[in-house]
Amino acid sequence: MKYSSLIDFLTRQSAALSKGPVGVILAEDGVELESTIRHHIDLGFPVLLVLGHAAMDLPDDLAADSPTKIYRIDFELNRRDAAPLAINPIIAAVPVGTWLYYCFNAEYLFFPFCESRSIGEVLSFHTEERRASMLSYVIDLYTGDLEAHPNGVDTENAMFDKAGYYALARLDPENHDHPKERQLDFYGGLRWRFEEHVPAQRRKIDRIALFRAKSGLKLRPDHTFNDEEYNTYSCPWHHNLTCATASFRVAKALKFNPGSTYDVHSFTWVNSERFNWSSQQLMDLGLIEPGQWF
Repeated sequence: MKYSSLIDFLTRQSAALSKGPVGVILAEDGVELESTIRHHIDLGFPVLLVLGHAAMDLPDDLAADSPTKIYRIDFELNRRDAAPLAINPIIAAVPVGTWLYYCFNAEYLFFPFCESRSIGEVLSFHTEERRASMLSYVIDLYTGDLEAHPNGVDTENAMFDKAGYYALARLDPENHDHPKERQLDFYGGLRWRFEEHVPAQRRKIDRIALFRAKSGLKLRPDHTFNDEEYNTYSCPWHHNLTCATASFRVAKALKFNPGSTYDVHSFTWVNSERFNWSSQQLMDLGLIEPGQWF
């Protein structure tokens, strides 16, 4: 089903958002858009909203063999702060307590045991732990052969960094720059190795990708929320679940942008490893946390 704008969709199909979790895919272009949608269908999302001009070119029968409802919404993503402009009206439109997820095309959600557990199951457990958000690390994927894949994207032989990740205290300017409780800024991957081509405010790899809607909740341009508890990595009592967003977005941008494409001759380095598209690989490297969920 196609809609000419986000307002058009929210006006005509608000009832479609009554059953969560709701996945939102921001289609900046058509690169691996279909594989992104199919991946999240397989995770068990009952509703997927695909926003962007590229969404309008998707085949009508993309989810014909799935119970997932896909809504294609025309939206201008080529502007500053496009993600909050897309996500915040959706937060306001869904029932309070509904779980939401967002990503971009060529990005793929992984949570512990996602090969055998659905997104509904993991969020039910997370809700029982009195958590309203889940931290996601954005793990950069990239091709190992830029000659064969000049746009940096290669799903069949994807690589990623198995080391080089670190965290710094997130300082609170409203409290004399003391560290915020249970919040850290995480770095690594291509944004760290090619930082000279990445603006400082875009170098973090943490994102609150899964969250529950509540009255007044707003996503900010830095992928944090105006409710500080939403930005924490765990509750005060024990470790909680975390997830990962495996993403070709930075690799694609580094090869698309004229300021960086001629300076990047290879993405691989000594700590590159073949990505096997499994949650176990990410858990083994400590990139996602099962918490108390087994």
